[in-house]
Amino acid sequence: MAEVYVSTDIETDGPSPGQYSLLSFGSIAFRLDKTILGTFERNLELLPGAKQDSAVMAWWQTQPEAWQVCRGNTVSPKAAMRDYCVWLKALPGVPVCVAHPVGFDYTFISWYLHEFAGENPFFPAGLDVASYAMAVLDQPFTQSHRPHLPQEWIDTSVPHSHKALEDAHGHALLFCNMVAANRARSRPS
Repeated sequence: MAEVYVSTDIETDGPSPGQYSLLSFGSIAFRLDKTILGTFERNLELLPGAKQDSAVMAWWQTQPEAWQVCRGNTVSPKAAMRDYCVWLKALPGVPVCVAHPVGFDYTFISWYLHEFAGENPFFPAGLDVASYAMAVLDQPFTQSHRPHLPQEWIDTSVPHSHKALEDAHGHALLFCNMVAANRARSRPS
């Protein structure tokens, strides 16, 4: 069965799921030719009794527009994750989570899916944009994140706004550009 890549970005109020809340997330399902197959976005209610990390909350004070967006029209985590499961399962292929960084975004998404929907329809691992960049660029992992990437890989038509769906879209385009660059480099002359 074909793979469907699902660029997913999250916004949180702390570093780990369960202790802290997933505030919002956005996903863009796409093919490597940049065809968008669908989008999904939800803002979530806070977990009862969860903490808020003081450093993260101080950072949010510097992002008032993004904060306002992620706190509007919130729904329960259970409703959000059940709807997300339905959406993921309706995609025309095996959903593969793509994130930047996958270790953060996928951890929250997987925890919330298991906790509130009882399952995780994603392929059992996520694809990390920075790890792929490390391989394509043949440079250290610490030098394979957004500030160090070739500018032609970054589509400036989509702002990096800390609004989950916009950031997921930007990461999807970035990943497609990286794959295209790798394929072009790998083709025999």
